[in-house]
Amino acid sequence: MAEKWKTTLLFASSIFLLLLSLSAAVSAPLQLQTLFPRPLPSPPTLSWIDSEPESDSLAEIAELSTVSSNTTLEMHLELHHLDAFSSEETPERLFDLRLQRDALRAEMIYSLVSKAVARKHPRAPGVRSGFSSSIISGLAQGSGEYFTRLGVGTPPRYLFMVLDTGSDVVWVQCSPCKNCYSQTDPIFDPSKSRSFSGIPCGSRLCRSLDSSGCNKRRMCLYQVSYGDGSVTFGDFSTETLTFRRNRVGRVALGCGHDNEGLFVGAAGLLGLGRGRLSFPTQAGRRFNRKFSYCLVDRSASSKPSSMIFGDAAIPRTAVFTPLLTNPKLDTFYYVELLGISVGGALVRRVTPSLFKMDRAGNGGVIVDSGTSVTRLTRPAYIALRDAFRIGASNLKRAPDFSLFDTCFDLSGKTSVKVPTVVLHFRGADVSLPATNYLIPVSSSGTFCFAFAGTMSGLSIIGNIQQQGFRVAFDLAGSRIGFAPRGCV
Repeated sequence: MAEKWKTTLLFASSIFLLLLSLSAAVSAPLQLQTLFPRPLPSPPTLSWIDSEPESDSLAEIAELSTVSSNTTLEMHLELHHLDAFSSEETPERLFDLRLQRDALRAEMIYSLVSKAVARKHPRAPGVRSGFSSSIISGLAQGSGEYFTRLGVGTPPRYLFMVLDTGSDVVWVQCSPCKNCYSQTDPIFDPSKSRSFSGIPCGSRLCRSLDSSGCNKRRMCLYQVSYGDGSVTFGDFSTETLTFRRNRVGRVALGCGHDNEGLFVGAAGLLGLGRGRLSFPTQAGRRFNRKFSYCLVDRSASSKPSSMIFGDAAIPRTAVFTPLLTNPKLDTFYYVELLGISVGGALVRRVTPSLFKMDRAGNGGVIVDSGTSVTRLTRPAYIALRDAFRIGASNLKRAPDFSLFDTCFDLSGKTSVKVPTVVLHFRGADVSLPATNYLIPVSSSGTFCFAFAGTMSGLSIIGNIQQQGFRVAFDLAGSRIGFAPRGCV
């Protein structure tokens, strides 16, 4: 009996020691990193020297290398934030406008996905004719946040163009203008371009539009409506685009004669989505279906953001996660998010099931350059927020601000310790710098946790969380990569 009691006691002691060790493991020290609070960035000054002077000289145009469909291309572009078009505004006003655009874009992404999922079958291109006030052309979510300068036509006329991974159709304002919003450059005149060509109504390109129309000459018309009420309408055509010294011919684009909305000073938009008419789909073989961007933290760097097309777009230091496909919608870049860590520990209630895309196309996670604040489906956000609040309990709380419900008063602080945040994608752990999730929202020292909840099942990884990473889109390999310190 004594021997049995000794065995029982030994077993109980072993269990106690095991539980004690597990408890010690669970209560591992909170992982922290340093945040150096910086104020809201002042609006940048828009200063740009064209890569090539505009010229009608055939000799000078001939010096530009035209990229054929079987030539591998490498292109490097500077990107700038839309705030550069509004240099007279205060930092607070610019941030407020950014959040307004952000809310419109997020809501319309949810609306677009919801409508696509509600269809019983994927919409076949060209099955309808005429236009309506509904969202068409697979693009409904606003006009992006970053722009570059590129040449349109032959000879090239250099224009500011918004670049947007959540959009497909390429378009530019054209004269004669029935209705055009104000832009920084002169309106593009297609009659002065030797490479401009209309697209016939019955062509494959015209049928690729979700909803196409025809003019009296049986040439193709396009229309794109955006979530913020902006719209562009005109001739669907092909044109040559010049990126520094490289020309890409026969790019299908909209030549808009009737445009209105909140496009700030840009002349048009270069759609970088996954749809049939996006620039990567049309010209992808010419740069091996690879491109990347790196968006700088404007409060910490005066360097411009950048975009690369071609093999050089894929950094060796990147960690990759597979691209997923929504069977009902081809525009967005879907990835698989498995969980999130705060302070070195997985947030238990942030489970893979919260980010799962079902067979009908509901839910999932997209990476989007035009949305600023990351939106997580609400149960995941609440769990993440609560874990961060516990880890940041040493910081003085501040009132809620706009869509942010977790804010802190960091006035007078030169540095603070904050819990680490890591996004765990399938095959890729992305550790965020502190400036990518605790951001200034006012000039009084208020900083907020830059995530938000959504009642939608769809989560969006926004550009604040992407800052400083080179985000690489390897469409040939069907994957997205993240390389830290990618803007150097």
